[in-house]
Amino acid sequence: MAELWDGYLWPLIVIIAKIVLIVGPLLIAVAYLTYAERKVIGAMQMRKGPNVVGPFGLLQPMADGVKLFLKETVIPTGANRVVFVLAPVLTFFLALVAWAVIPFSEGWVLADINVGILYLFAISSLGVYGIIMAGWASNSKYAFLGGLRSAGQMVSYEVSIGFVLVAVLLTAGSLNLSKIVEAQRSVWFVIPHLPMFVIFYISGLAETNRCPFDLPEAESELVAGYNVEYSAMTFAQFFLGEYANMILMAAMGAILFLGGWLPPFDVAPFNWLPGIVWFFLKIAFLLFGFLWVRATFPRYRYDQLMRLGWKVFLPFSLFWVVLTAGVLLALGRLPQG
Repeated sequence: MAELWDGYLWPLIVIIAKIVLIVGPLLIAVAYLTYAERKVIGAMQMRKGPNVVGPFGLLQPMADGVKLFLKETVIPTGANRVVFVLAPVLTFFLALVAWAVIPFSEGWVLADINVGILYLFAISSLGVYGIIMAGWASNSKYAFLGGLRSAGQMVSYEVSIGFVLVAVLLTAGSLNLSKIVEAQRSVWFVIPHLPMFVIFYISGLAETNRCPFDLPEAESELVAGYNVEYSAMTFAQFFLGEYANMILMAAMGAILFLGGWLPPFDVAPFNWLPGIVWFFLKIAFLLFGFLWVRATFPRYRYDQLMRLGWKVFLPFSLFWVVLTAGVLLALGRLPQG
């Protein structure tokens, strides 16, 4: 019995506790990101935003969650019921499992695998399946068009994100996310790779279907896009998945370009704050940019979206990878093997 406890049960309990410690705060962060978005955009448009439910409207996310939970889940008569219900579950699940390899601070990571950056890329690539499934299973032309748009959009911008990741891992010499952060102790990668950071950030907006690239959810011509037939908790899962992906893209940006948990300067008072606090501050900074963009820019046309991805970002990111490899080779710092 002691061997069973030490060999299987105790490690399993520890892993489950770690997962709860990641997923719990993440869900709270997702809920209050919706509140922050409405407050920030309200301030930019000179209005109050949520201010009725609770002090300063702080209980508004809870009220929204209770409302969605209590509503009836309506499944259209012509829909494929299994795929219809599975699509939002898959989207939400993929938004959570990606956090397994995210290092919050030195040694604070659930799975410190040597191919963490490939794991993240694979999970983000799978995210499109949930939206395609939702668009097809709804048996609605609006949802189907939204799903097709999203598939084209996410595939297009994943290519440029892939080249961005290649440039970063060439510089860091590792696919391990913790080692990529450690490689930035002398200088954050945002300085030598500033154009790649800009491409990554804009591609992140497109990858998460955020304004000005929210074509799959274009209410002006598609009513509400791929999620038009969804209601109650099935809609809430899409909603939670989208905002969890926003936080994930901000976390990836912080790790790849802003030094992760490292302070900007390794001197007082910057090094007094714990690494995890710096990590969360960087995520909050990048998320504020997501909200600012939504309040500022109009939506792109679909041909403009595709032209930006294939004719601007793809050739430039490919050129930057070649340039990075050439500079590292000249300096004798190109990773071997």
